[in-house]
Amino acid sequence: MHKSRRWRRSATAMAATGGVLVAAGMAGLVPSGAIASSHREAPLISGLPQYDNTDTYAFVSPDKPRSVTLVGNWIPFEEPAGGPNFYSFATDARYNFKIDNDGDAKADITYRWTFRNHYRSKNTFLYNTGPVTSLNDKNLNYYQTYKLVRVANGHSKVLADHIKVAPSYVGKASMPNYAKLHNQAIKRFGPKDGFRAATWAGQADDSFFADLRVFDLLYGGDLSEVGDDSLAGFGVNTIALQIGKWNLAKNGNSKKNPIIGMWSTTDRRGVNGKYHQISRLGMPLVNEVVIPTKDKDRFNASRPRNDGQFLNYVTKPELPQLIEAIYGVNAPAQPRNDLVSVFLTGVKGLNQPKNVTPSEQLRLNMSIPPTKDPSRLGVLAGDNAGYPNGRRLADDVIDISLKVVEGALLGKDTSAFQDAVSRNDKAFKKSFPYVALPVSGSDRSPHPNGAGITPFTGGDSTGGSNGNPSGVPVLPISAILLGLAALAGAGVTVIRRPKAHTA
Repeated sequence: MHKSRRWRRSATAMAATGGVLVAAGMAGLVPSGAIASSHREAPLISGLPQYDNTDTYAFVSPDKPRSVTLVGNWIPFEEPAGGPNFYSFATDARYNFKIDNDGDAKADITYRWTFRNHYRSKNTFLYNTGPVTSLNDKNLNYYQTYKLVRVANGHSKVLADHIKVAPSYVGKASMPNYAKLHNQAIKRFGPKDGFRAATWAGQADDSFFADLRVFDLLYGGDLSEVGDDSLAGFGVNTIALQIGKWNLAKNGNSKKNPIIGMWSTTDRRGVNGKYHQISRLGMPLVNEVVIPTKDKDRFNASRPRNDGQFLNYVTKPELPQLIEAIYGVNAPAQPRNDLVSVFLTGVKGLNQPKNVTPSEQLRLNMSIPPTKDPSRLGVLAGDNAGYPNGRRLADDVIDISLKVVEGALLGKDTSAFQDAVSRNDKAFKKSFPYVALPVSGSDRSPHPNGAGITPFTGGDSTGGSNGNPSGVPVLPISAILLGLAALAGAGVTVIRRPKAHTA
């Protein structure tokens, strides 16, 4: 065979092989660049962190299965050493958990927290004037208290008042036993001879886990850097409520009416003294990657009963089209009625209420008990106690949502779709309020590099809390590296191609 012809075939084969391998590897890494968390999701709220509800959770309490735990996080990206004015809830805001227990997209029950500031002295710049050993310690110069009110059927009832907030974790010198302060902030209420509900507010480790560096031009082309939990070491302000199921169910009957919808909101008081909703969150990721920029602020101020105006964004989502355009992964055919069941109505036979009005809520079937062996992939892995049936702290909503968006409910093989962070950087607690302790302000390295990264050699050296792998999938990385090598080889072949014979 002519040398020139053999060269062309060799170069073409190497280039084709390299292209296939790179494409296969990129497909496995697509999720790392597809979705972000519920942080600073809309133009207006991004400048108002005290009012920015970053994540919402609802799950049957694993250690108290007669109850449900509701959790909401606010104030994204709290730097541990963020003094001298540390992190506090807004005093001109109402922080709400809203419950729809009959499927009509209207709040039947609202649990509402309002906060007050307290200073022991304003003649110092210090948050604390000495070591703090309890929430009542006079060395805690600045602290907050709150009132919790239940609103139902037009009537309000105060459930707890003058309750102290767990402070920001200033550092080990200031708070030598922060875990004690964290636990002291738990307030139980209700009949002493029956189930006692509990409320808690304070600083916690951010319970969301994801790699947000995707916004740096897709890692600047260096895909070896994916899989770092961008939220590792950052704190949030958290509100948690543990309440009996009968307090949430329609007519107080959780056996007959076990399905509820839940979302959280923030209302801000205006100069006229009236409150206006400026943040709203139920299902994670909706306002980030489903709602376009032009409607993000409107979504935050809207009510679930008006979500029909956003239906087109769910049935014709932008994200799968972007993945197809960038990575060549075919998007499922539209309209996406499968997404309607996940994001707007609940899944039939799982958590869809009777005569449901389509609306964006976090829906929970309270009759499904907690599992002893939870899976981070929730319902997709056969664990019906997890997302999208409610949302637990350890549920990997990035991976789950990507698989669903790419057609998991349509029978498509979505096993390649995963991001590279599959567990939180800190372990969650096993009892209320379940959230992890925040990082100390005296920690010299609060944001560990490579938190959750899987070594390229395969597997996870530390392992996930439930045995699931965490980090960069080895096969896609290997495919990319081999593919790039093949493409490079083809390029070298081109450079060194033999000269054609002259007549």
